[in-house]
Amino acid sequence: MSVRIDPSVTTPTTRAQQRIVVVGLALAGLSMRTAVTSVGAVLDEIQAGVHASGTVAGLITTLPVICFAVIGAATTRVGAAVGPHRLLAVALAVATIGLAVRPLASDPAVFVLLSVLALAGAAVSNVVLPGLVKAHFPDRIGAMTAVYTTALAVGTTAGAGLTVPLGDAAGGWRSGLAWWALPAGLAVVPWVLVLREPARRSPAGTARHVPLGAMLRSRTAWAVTAFFATQSIQAYIAFGWFERFLVGHGIGHGTAGAMVAVLSALGIPVSVVAPRVATAHPRAAILVLCSFSLLAYIGLAVAPVGGAWVWMVLSGIGNGVFPVALTVMGMRARTAATAASLAAFSQGVGYAIAGLGPLLFGALYAATGTWALPLAVLFVALGLNVITAWPATTHRFVDDELRKAAA
Repeated sequence: MSVRIDPSVTTPTTRAQQRIVVVGLALAGLSMRTAVTSVGAVLDEIQAGVHASGTVAGLITTLPVICFAVIGAATTRVGAAVGPHRLLAVALAVATIGLAVRPLASDPAVFVLLSVLALAGAAVSNVVLPGLVKAHFPDRIGAMTAVYTTALAVGTTAGAGLTVPLGDAAGGWRSGLAWWALPAGLAVVPWVLVLREPARRSPAGTARHVPLGAMLRSRTAWAVTAFFATQSIQAYIAFGWFERFLVGHGIGHGTAGAMVAVLSALGIPVSVVAPRVATAHPRAAILVLCSFSLLAYIGLAVAPVGGAWVWMVLSGIGNGVFPVALTVMGMRARTAATAASLAAFSQGVGYAIAGLGPLLFGALYAATGTWALPLAVLFVALGLNVITAWPATTHRFVDDELRKAAA
């Protein structure tokens, strides 16, 4: 069955234009998580430096999920009005300002407000990039998704691992945070160049908008959302709790931190391969990746210390389901506009659900004082991830379901 591309989106006509878009995808991906992981690396210093309470510190760590859901929900409508390329360029510019100015804050409320600006680029990129991949590279969705998800993994790891040494070299945690304005600023450049091309100069209102509410009538949209949410629950628990889990079993803080860093870093090579495989064999890719996660969770349950390094490696490979989920969003839409709305819907709802995962994990640990029930959350989320993968990867399109529902 042929794939019909949204006629309101003109794809690049030369190799030079395509290269600009590829560079833009990579740089946008690189800056998508640095605003998040850089804060986690120096959270104690931030809390002391801006005189934040424990509640505010908790808000700061939860803010990415809130922004991804709220800003992401508004992105498709704004993108239809001004164009996705222009919206992305503006969002990245706003993020650059937020990242540069946020470290200067000495008041917790100001720090939170500037953090919203810093997260704007990531929130918009989450939604816009799947649609732009669909528009510019409809026959290379896996390869182009790999470009920005691999860069995302690099940025995630760099933000967590380099913020402290950069700050130590330049005068403290504030300088360490400010460094991440640089890649965000660079990410603006290729999208401005794309906007300068004559093919980009189309009336602002011509891009077809697919309302988020329409996604409620698509079973495929719900399947993709559930698939994304159950994967994200596992990832949020891994990044939020695995270090404490390992320390709770007697592993030193430094070693536990290094293990979680390895888990994160493995996202780089996995993101290179997983989206490419998923375009041809999505279910096989998901089953293999989820098998790695299953082995990791069993290992954490039965031998958390002796095989800790192995379990972190296996879990890091299993997290490759994340770029597969982003690839599926492009595969289940016929047009760029539908892909963007599907991304907004599935990630908005998915991130909101995923944010509850670490809370439930922590609540069960606080209530029982053991890790058995919290680990059960991972097994349940993994099982649901496999189950929801089947309808999410069935060869059908959200566009067709929306037309059928309207008829």
